[in-house]
Amino acid sequence: MKLVISKTPLRISLFGGGTDLKSYYKHNKGAVMSFSINKFLYVILKKNEKVVDFKYRINWSKTEFANSIKEIEHPIVRETFKYFKINFPIEVSTFSDIPANTGLGSSSAFAVGLINCLSKLLKLNYSTRKIAELAAKIEIDILKRNIGKQDHYASAFGGFNILEFNKSEVVKIKRQNLGMHHIENLNNSFLLFFLNKKRDASKILKNQKKLKNKNIKSLNEIKKIVYEAEKIIQKRNLNKNIIPKFGELLSKNWYWKKNNNKNVSYNEVDNVYKLGIKYGAYGGKLLGAGGGGYFFFLISKKNQVKLKKKLKRFSTIIVKIYHKGTEVIYENE
Repeated sequence: MKLVISKTPLRISLFGGGTDLKSYYKHNKGAVMSFSINKFLYVILKKNEKVVDFKYRINWSKTEFANSIKEIEHPIVRETFKYFKINFPIEVSTFSDIPANTGLGSSSAFAVGLINCLSKLLKLNYSTRKIAELAAKIEIDILKRNIGKQDHYASAFGGFNILEFNKSEVVKIKRQNLGMHHIENLNNSFLLFFLNKKRDASKILKNQKKLKNKNIKSLNEIKKIVYEAEKIIQKRNLNKNIIPKFGELLSKNWYWKKNNNKNVSYNEVDNVYKLGIKYGAYGGKLLGAGGGGYFFFLISKKNQVKLKKKLKRFSTIIVKIYHKGTEVIYENE
């Protein structure tokens, strides 16, 4: 029996979401600023002995058994096994710190973690870039999901980055050196409310397969925010608080995001945003494609207490910037 376990971080996308969709970056370079967080998705891969009842066992929101790859219901597992031509008894299990479909990139983190495990199991030793590229290929090109590429790279590489998406399909990773002082300030300012709703990003983003001029205008504005944030980091002063400026940019991103997704109702979510601003948040935005998930605020510790009381119907989570990407944390020989 061979056992491999991977640990892959989830992510928070700050600015630029939507410009990582192929419908945008094949005409205009896309850019996203994001960071991985200390919430993880784990994949356990077990190569079984030859004598088993079923060749494939997949444990996710349900347990399924199959003797051929085409019988597997889990789409990412099925297409990944097809790609690697897995023809031996194997079992996959997955656990996550955060529920799926909540805007933190869990499906892409699963694809990244699964490929990392298979790369190790099959002694292929894929590079981090190869893992990210293949995860994006499986979800976007093979499964035809209407999602962007940012999550695969954010989970694979980890850290605080600007990701640039070129029409050549090459993704450039620009590490952002914030310094410990600003990282600590940011970590202390994060507040995430779970809106008690899940959503399917692929369905929400379906309308962006063919972009109209108004979509391109909104996405151009969203992309500009990424580079405004980069300038703030480049010009940072150790004693100057960058959080208020980042908060303003979050709210600006939120405005253009709503403008870009007119088919999604944001009324209820906007009430959460308005309450946050009223109680002292520097800025905020919905994470993910829309329709539910987590609402993210940058807000001082003192004001966090007040806002939590006002929004006590929603649960909160504490997150911090995490500096590593996907990794294999266990392998038996």
